[in-house]
Amino acid sequence: MENEEITKRRIASIRKVYLQEHSSIHAAGPVIEPGNWEKFDPFLLLMEDKFQKDAFDIHPHRGIETVTYVIEGAIEHFDSHSGEGGVLGPGDVQWMTAGSGVVHNEVPSEGIIAHSLQLWINLPSEKKMTAPRYQNLKGSEVPVREEDGVIFKVFSGSSKGVVSPALNHVPVTMVEARMKKGAAASQDLPGSFKGFIYILEGSGVFGDNEAYAVKGQVLELGDGGNAGSEIFVKAEEPLRFLLYAGEPVKEKIVARGPFVMNTEEEIRTAYKEYMEGTFLK
Repeated sequence: MENEEITKRRIASIRKVYLQEHSSIHAAGPVIEPGNWEKFDPFLLLMEDKFQKDAFDIHPHRGIETVTYVIEGAIEHFDSHSGEGGVLGPGDVQWMTAGSGVVHNEVPSEGIIAHSLQLWINLPSEKKMTAPRYQNLKGSEVPVREEDGVIFKVFSGSSKGVVSPALNHVPVTMVEARMKKGAAASQDLPGSFKGFIYILEGSGVFGDNEAYAVKGQVLELGDGGNAGSEIFVKAEEPLRFLLYAGEPVKEKIVARGPFVMNTEEEIRTAYKEYMEGTFLK
């Protein structure tokens, strides 16, 4: 928009992510810890996992979307909605809308260690019971924004006019950036979006306050103002990161296990239906 004030975002905080062994075949660490509902709204959690076959059992979800990004290895997916499986490889994303309910599992192939990130996005009350939906977003097929020494893969939302075809119930920008040493770029975002960056490789300088961060650190984005905003990044060495940002839902959250609803009664109903076999609509 002409004469629109663009807020240059700062980095509000930086934290190191640590993985802990949960079993001999599963290590995990929270990139975004659950419970900080208002701080990271619309995002509920982001977990980094390294796991092998049989680390997870078949399990349900309701009231959320899950976004799975494969860092290394491969993950085979099965779900009750499509009745089919699928394989995600490095750099691929599956965007699953659980909505009214799905039962699914993600399983590495035999002998494979999968390394992945799974984000949970809250759904607003009017979308909690929406029909389930799956979008497989192959890294080799999503729109790309390319500049000198910079490649941004746009999995959701947009990046400087490059728009993803991904469907959103909640407006979310998800971008994977790969930058050569010394390259610099900015990502534009609505000022109302809350978000964060997770560094997968290398190091760089981020934000208007030039915060230095390295592989394995998560960076919370500062306030974006009332209109448009952007976040500046310069690569100190070859850099790869994911940026997630979204429009806050601003509703009460009641979360128990795999279900995220607005009331205790809705949670009890989800568990009752799952136990009684009436969960899937």
